[in-house]
Amino acid sequence: MSDHNEREEGLSFQPRFDASGLVTCVTTDVATGEVLMVAHMNDEALRRTVATGEAWYFSRSRNALWRKGETSGQTQRVVEMRTDCDQDAVWLRVEQRGAACHTGRRSCFYRKVENAGDGSARLAFVDAERLFDPAEVYRK
Repeated sequence: MSDHNEREEGLSFQPRFDASGLVTCVTTDVATGEVLMVAHMNDEALRRTVATGEAWYFSRSRNALWRKGETSGQTQRVVEMRTDCDQDAVWLRVEQRGAACHTGRRSCFYRKVENAGDGSARLAFVDAERLFDPAEVYRK
């Protein structure tokens, strides 16, 4: 089997990292299917996630590996990990403990995009209740 065919049809996990060494990760709640967050993983975050059953990510802004809930206690237990057809994205189905978003909300997707009526877009809050106060949790 060619590398291309093996990547798309085979059973070998061969993640395709981008030029920065990352793959995109979509994380959803296993019980509800709700999209909780979109983040990135490098090779080490992927390996740790597989090995521990806990979600690990790579922060582009901090240039650092992090385990979900390390600071906040809002952890993610991985129930299932999937990869897309060409293995350049990962989907985690997790049991979410508390909020997934660093803003204290259940999901990072707490605003919807609406038509403002003049052809432009505006945001509106939906499902935006805070489960914790980020100022308290992330004190430096």
